[in-house]
Amino acid sequence: MPAVVVSGSGENQEFEGRITVYVIVCVVIAASGGLMFGYDIGISGGVTSMDDFLKKFFPAVFEKKHHALENNYCKYDNQFLQLFTSCLYLAALIASFVASKVCSKYGRKLTMQIASIFFIIGVILTAGGINIEMIIFGRIFLGFGVGFANQAVPLFLSEIAPPNLRGALNISFQLFITIGILVSNLINYFTANVHPHGWRISLGIAGVPALMLCLGSILICETPTSLIERHKVEEGRKVLRKIRGVENVDDEFDSIIHACEMAKQVKDPFRKLMKPVSRPQLVISICLQIFQQFTGINAIMFYAPVLFQTVGFGNDAALLSSVITGLVNVFSTVVSIYVVDRAGRRILLLEACVQMFISQVIIGIILFKELKTTGDNLSKGEAIFVVILVCTFVMGFAWSWGPLGWLIPSEIFPLETRSAGFAFAVSTNMLFTFIIGQAFLSMLCQMQAGIFFFFAAWVIIMGAFTWFLLPETKGVPVDAMVDKVWKQHWFWRSFMVEDDRPDVKVV
Repeated sequence: MPAVVVSGSGENQEFEGRITVYVIVCVVIAASGGLMFGYDIGISGGVTSMDDFLKKFFPAVFEKKHHALENNYCKYDNQFLQLFTSCLYLAALIASFVASKVCSKYGRKLTMQIASIFFIIGVILTAGGINIEMIIFGRIFLGFGVGFANQAVPLFLSEIAPPNLRGALNISFQLFITIGILVSNLINYFTANVHPHGWRISLGIAGVPALMLCLGSILICETPTSLIERHKVEEGRKVLRKIRGVENVDDEFDSIIHACEMAKQVKDPFRKLMKPVSRPQLVISICLQIFQQFTGINAIMFYAPVLFQTVGFGNDAALLSSVITGLVNVFSTVVSIYVVDRAGRRILLLEACVQMFISQVIIGIILFKELKTTGDNLSKGEAIFVVILVCTFVMGFAWSWGPLGWLIPSEIFPLETRSAGFAFAVSTNMLFTFIIGQAFLSMLCQMQAGIFFFFAAWVIIMGAFTWFLLPETKGVPVDAMVDKVWKQHWFWRSFMVEDDRPDVKVV
């Protein structure tokens, strides 16, 4: 995964160029893949709380939901209902391995076009679904789209942006995902009372960002790095001039050429990734993805309307509460973009652990004391307080473990193992997203209020890992990580051996 260009000596290298209108257009079009991903995350929870959807596809869940004496925590406990949400992420996990090869061999642009086609097929199947098999197959196609888009879009954004803005754009992709979640919550709020096909409208509107990506990807250019990697050198130079808005791009062009030549010398990056010298980056990247999911964030974002109905809100109020959490998610991600290169990575992660832990423990205590398995729900005041606590939790996640879970793995691997290392991070994230998505409603049923103590315990583990094992990487050039970070760390330095990497420029 390309990052900021740095010289072999570890000094940041400045290149000529400016932000052009064309680059802005390319970024918006490519980022519609993030909108699609976010929309898919947010739409499922609202749809699965709609009575019309449940009556058609999950009648047993509908009956359980409306049974007066039914367990408050088990209204939605159904494996097929959870499969509707989680199958997307299992499909994305599988597709990501294929997408990696396609992205390298045929380019970022074609990979995004393939993603958009998968998205469109998925939208047609889910919005037009007439049986459970059809909507689950639709979600699988959407998952294929997510796998291809997540592989190509961040790479495209990193390579198309001016070098001094690549870090911010990395988190900006997460911002578009949060916007997609917010939009899906708004759509669900307005379609919940459109009977009997409001759920079809919610699922069908996903076609808008899918078409944006499909049609827009025809207009945008391929990245210079991808063109040069595929031996289209002069075309790469021409595109670089176009996106930088200047004629003199020789320095940046030469650095891309050099980086591509160095990368080709590494015949087996996965084998090198297994060596002790790569252990710190690999362990940290994998653990960050696991921890990101075990904060409980996706359980809340997937099933926010369901969760809010559990604590006593009606359907409309539950969807409105999801909109509020979506707004908090977006604005808090903006905070991360502004703060991350000023305050650093560790302080954001540690502060968020405290914030998320307190929020989850208090939610758990309230539900444990006030929300019994049967009978009345929480009082209106208690339910509103739970929403405030959920917003506090989402706020902490959105400016820390959400964006930094992707940023840190993208900046700690050296060039020769970056693609392979990031592939491990992506696949781990999708695997554990699938696990949480498939298990959450059953966990809520079995553990009841204890589920929040479960995730709070994980937050303690995450905080300890960050405090003892995650070094600060703010402002450290990529090729200086070994000397300035890993060899200086009290634990990871024991894995460092003499580093025989060539002196390279990283793109």
